[in-house]
Amino acid sequence: MRNSVRAYLLSMLCWAVTPCTTTAAERLPVTMVYDARLLSHDVGPGHPENAARLSHIVTHLQQHPLLNHHLRWPIVHPATEADLLRVHTPEYLAQLEAAHATLLPGQYLTLSTGDTVISQGSLAVAKLATGAALAGVDAVMQQQSKAAFALVRPPGHHATANRGMGFCIYNHVAVAARYAQQQYGVRHVLIVDIDVHHGNGTQAIFDADQSVFYFSAHQHPLYPGTGLGNERGEGVGLGTTMNIQVPAGSSADRLLNAWQQQLVPAMQNFRPELIIVSAGLDAHTGDYLGQLRYSDAAYAAIANHIQVLANRYAQGRMVWVLEGGYVPANNAQAVEAILTTLTN
Repeated sequence: MRNSVRAYLLSMLCWAVTPCTTTAAERLPVTMVYDARLLSHDVGPGHPENAARLSHIVTHLQQHPLLNHHLRWPIVHPATEADLLRVHTPEYLAQLEAAHATLLPGQYLTLSTGDTVISQGSLAVAKLATGAALAGVDAVMQQQSKAAFALVRPPGHHATANRGMGFCIYNHVAVAARYAQQQYGVRHVLIVDIDVHHGNGTQAIFDADQSVFYFSAHQHPLYPGTGLGNERGEGVGLGTTMNIQVPAGSSADRLLNAWQQQLVPAMQNFRPELIIVSAGLDAHTGDYLGQLRYSDAAYAAIANHIQVLANRYAQGRMVWVLEGGYVPANNAQAVEAILTTLTN
């Protein structure tokens, strides 16, 4: 349940008298947030954003008894309109509902705001995906887990406050960040975007907000063409956006070097109380929509770096939310590598 401020306050009292190194806290399972209804978002035959990219991950994890022993799988509830209004405009939500209402079974529609295809039932699935990200926030803020991973589709980080694009309808990580702030009083949220594409929607939503730090390491040039190094935020948010442009063919070394040399020093002042990860897996070697060369070991290394930062500032609290990744087998192996790191 998301009306849980009292539970959170009690958990913080417990934390105040319990060292961060408590072995019981270390043994907490990772919360996996997933619902089979997420597979029903239909964008037509041959589309890269298909159900297999998600179902393959879930099947792989469920057939991995040693790893699955350290995971918990709670029930998922869809985000409400009030949740979505934390970042999206009423006009955009109304526009989506009006377009969706015109669809008949078997029909597809491309949103007028961008290159995102929907069909009958797509909005319900997208709301469930956002709800999964919120459930991840609940899990870590209520100390049911130190880390949560929302296995969702469609992705979200290209969606702006008033525009769906890049396969995205609602911006799950942005709504989750605002939810954490408004429901649990989290002051500073770090969003780490490891997708091969720049999360233009997330950046735009928090561009002038000093309470949310957005870090992205992405292939450039590539869709959507944003995320230059000189994009550092605006107004009071100046300095809380950090973009790392990565050339095609690169390994994860560019990201990891920037992490150590640029992001870690910046966090000494920002001091995030929660880390949310836009966990795009399309930087993996061989992905259909990107040309970076991240290995499974690289995803494990990225997870370790994020975990170290979360333990230093955020009491270990991390919420991972699936974004891109279009080769099902690669997705499954990368998620296994990440979870193996987070459960050790």
